[in-house]
This record gives sequence, structure tokens and C-alpha cells, in this order.
Amino acid sequence: MNPYAAPVNALPERTHWWGRNWKWFVPTGCLGMLLLAAGFVFVIVSIVFGAMKSSDAYKTALAKVQADPRVVNTLGSPIRDGFFVSGTTNVSGSSGHADLTVPISGPKGKGTIYFVATKFAGEWSFSKLIVEVGKTGERIDLTEEGPRTAP
Repeated sequence: MNPYAAPVNALPERTHWWGRNWKWFVPTGCLGMLLLAAGFVFVIVSIVFGAMKSSDAYKTALAKVQADPRVVNTLGSPIRDGFFVSGTTNVSGSSGHADLTVPISGPKGKGTIYFVATKFAGEWSFSKLIVEVGKTGERIDLTEEGPRTAP
């Protein structure tokens, strides 16, 4: 008998955990990392948009738009705000500045609010507050005090 020959009844050598499981572990681990990164980005974006939507300037502008009969007539009621707000807000105590773009929609169509506001002594004043209707491109200026009459 040859001492170097493998025994006929020998069990196959057991491989370690990684050798048996790498084929499912690598794709699952990569997918898990991608989902974790996507979740992190979603949380950060939600926090940023939530902060903009919770500002007094945003709430005031949206309330003015929802109460304006020209906008309600054009877009229908109720007018709802969209998720993707863009622009900047900077508030420090009783003063601040906001320049935002807000998507809105109603039963009759969609539009966008554009506004520039300044906070002085705790009160927001709008230098620009315009609603642009999506389909027609019509602009409704809410900073005007109403129809002007000729002198």
C-alpha cells in the first residue's frame, strides 16, 4: 500500500465560512450598502426641505397664494405645495431674508410660486410674490394691490 495515496473513504475537506458563502454575501452586502447610502441621502434631503417648509416666510407666502381668488380660479381649490422647494432662507432673530421657489398644484393644474421676502422687526414683507401657471405660463403677481386705474 502506498502511504502517499489518499484514502478511498476520506471525507472531502470542509471549506471555511467565506469559501461557502461569498457568492451570496458579496451582492447582498453591496446592495445593503447602496440602500444605506440612499437612505442617508433621503434623510438629509427631507431635513433640508422640511426646514425650508417650516419657515415663516414659506408658510406666509403659501397662505397668501391659497387665499388669492385669481390663483384659486386658475388652479382650483385646494392648492397644495410640492415637495421640492428650492432657494435660500436666512433668519437671525427678528430679521432675515428668503428667496424661494415652491411648486404648487390644484385640481385644475400646476404652478410655481416665486418669492423674495425680507423680515424686519419680526414681520415678513414680500418684494416679489409671483405665481406662474404651468400650462399657460401666465404670471399672477400677488405683490400688486389690485387692479390699477388710470388717473
